[in-house]
Amino acid sequence: MTIGILGGGQLGYMLALAGYPLGLHFRFLDPSPEAPVGRIAQRVTADYTDHAALEKFSSGLELVTYEFENVPVEAADFLAERVPVYPPPAALEAAQDRLAEKNLFRKLGIATTEFAAVSNPSELDAAIKLLGFPAVLKTSRMGYDGKGQWILRTAEDVATAKSEVPPVQMILERFVPFTRELSVLAVRSRNGESAFYPLAENHHRSGILRLSIAPAPRLQESIQRAAENAARRVLESLKYVGVLALEFFEHQGELLVNEMAPRVHNSGHWTIEGAVTSQFENHLRAVLGLPLGSTGPVGHCAMLNLIGDLPESSEVLALPDAHLHLYGKSPRPGRKLGHITVRAASPERLALRLSELPAFFHRPDFCLDAALVHSASLRA
Repeated sequence: MTIGILGGGQLGYMLALAGYPLGLHFRFLDPSPEAPVGRIAQRVTADYTDHAALEKFSSGLELVTYEFENVPVEAADFLAERVPVYPPPAALEAAQDRLAEKNLFRKLGIATTEFAAVSNPSELDAAIKLLGFPAVLKTSRMGYDGKGQWILRTAEDVATAKSEVPPVQMILERFVPFTRELSVLAVRSRNGESAFYPLAENHHRSGILRLSIAPAPRLQESIQRAAENAARRVLESLKYVGVLALEFFEHQGELLVNEMAPRVHNSGHWTIEGAVTSQFENHLRAVLGLPLGSTGPVGHCAMLNLIGDLPESSEVLALPDAHLHLYGKSPRPGRKLGHITVRAASPERLALRLSELPAFFHRPDFCLDAALVHSASLRA
């Protein structure tokens, strides 16, 4: 049984690694001849809009899924006429446009930040007048890891943004003074079965995820239940199949949804070592219609992204309970090169293990001070 995957980055790489023990085979399509999956699976190097390549790619596949939400919807629709595609192209379309995404949340009664559409400079002025400062201006389409975003606090920031933003549809969002950022991974199978992972607490620098702690410290059952209810509404509305990630702001004890990702997600990498069934295996189970695996945590985990450069592998592997994942990418600033997971039986032990990481990890961008504080707070 061969599964087709659109996108050949690290998420696809980890999907394949989770699928091989299940007896699955994989074929990838990615425009880059350097996509990491070339080391472990058949890769078709072609543009996502190349219909001849898509036709060839789809031949003999059981189904197609994707690891990258900016795959053109046109490609997913083209393939869906030839082979089942999960998650459905409608989910891909909704997640690619922030305005459509926010309107979907609003339609489903899921609390979100206040927002306004911005098509030109005069509309930006009107939106600022409506929402006030501070606010965040984002391109409606594309942009991730902090790209395509401007934080506006003053009239001077607005003037700068006007000189920099491309002539595309934008969205302005009221800035939320959140307590913390959280994400939930939900998974729904072809037969309608669904399951949810514990919320993870996420820490970012320069718009890029640096650290996730799971289960999230100080996690109240009501907050977990609210996240699951929001995710369930999206899953059912879109007749979703596969893993879905929802990102939230926690504000005054309530959750405000920020955005969704219709795929396995960086904040869920902890599940490889830290859950009974990883997000990657459960995604494959879901799209194949197999029974879902347990989403229960195995102890307490911290996941740290390796951005731009790498530590000495021997220093990481010398630490008990640490697991190293390298993606086979060449280093460059801002690029995700790998991650490590640190797993422990208790918050206290997790805090200890994090404190024992080599000096490479104790730079400000790894947010370890926050990790130690939040982990220790569970002892109270």
